[in-house]
Amino acid sequence: MMQLETFVFNPLQENTFVLYDETKECVIIDPGCYDKSEQYELEEFIAHKGLIVKMLLNTHCHVDHVLGNYFVKEKYKVKLLIHEKDEITLKAVQAYAPAYGFHQYQPSLADGFLNEGDTISFGNQSLKVLFVPGHAPGHIAFFNEKEQILIGGDVLFYNSIGRTDLPGGNYDTLIQSIHQKLFTLPDTTKVYPGHGQDTTIGFEKRTNPFCALTYSN
Repeated sequence: MMQLETFVFNPLQENTFVLYDETKECVIIDPGCYDKSEQYELEEFIAHKGLIVKMLLNTHCHVDHVLGNYFVKEKYKVKLLIHEKDEITLKAVQAYAPAYGFHQYQPSLADGFLNEGDTISFGNQSLKVLFVPGHAPGHIAFFNEKEQILIGGDVLFYNSIGRTDLPGGNYDTLIQSIHQKLFTLPDTTKVYPGHGQDTTIGFEKRTNPFCALTYSN
């Protein structure tokens, strides 16, 4: 059975996830740990659970989701995997990170690329890659079909959606991603977003003021 641990890191209150199971293998998604105390919190959890980090994944590469990439890569000697269309997003962080107050940001490059339909495997688990642009040009999400869990990044939030006013963002594209890729998942799918509380696909289809589906007789 897949287990999930959430950490809320950095001043932008970003959700970092560690996914693991009984084999002790794990993946780290969107490490937002910036300062030493946040890095220690993540490191201590992994050590306490005796986990073996297999890879590092980014849903997308805005600053708040990649602050800990360098730390994780160096500490656990793992590869960073992203969507190729977000490589430019990742490379841009070094230029604007100081404007957000992240003067000690250490850049890191992707080691490989993920595409729609790819499968990430660790332990006894598998994550399907969904391409969901709109918030960022190379935004992806990770779906565990067996457990019906979606690590969604900054696409769909509890009664909200990701912003589209950043470089590479597009509102119509984002709504299309939600309707065509996320709202076709089972209603019981639990969504763990990049910020804020978790939700479900069914709840957002009914109630989200930005993208809820409407039905006519």
